Amino acid sequence: MSFTVRKDPKGVMVVSVDGQLIVGNRHEFKEQVLKALEGGETKFLIDFSRTGYIDSSGLGVLVSLSKKVREVGGELRLAGLNDDLKALFELTKLDTLFPIADSASAALAAF
Repeated sequence: MSFTVRKDPKGVMVVSVDGQLIVGNRHEFKEQVLKALEGGETKFLIDFSRTGYIDSSGLGVLVSLSKKVREVGGELRLAGLNDDLKALFELTKLDTLFPIADSASAALAAF
């Protein structure tokens, strides 16, 4: 997995995940988001448009990050989930925890 972190002109931190979010890379992913959060950022978009798989530890990291972001009055949105990932979020009821948009541009417009 690789990921890029950039700041959108609206001030939203966009984290693009390329590949898989799994046990082997979840710490690196979490550290990048926490670093931005500690730096004062409060709006996050996780773009999964180039992600094929998220395991249970990846889901756990997303839930943990969501809690930390909400604790500081921030917002974490997800975008670009493929059909399999959408089904996973629906089965685990995590679609009720995260605002999910079809595309990154749609998610950014919602901030």
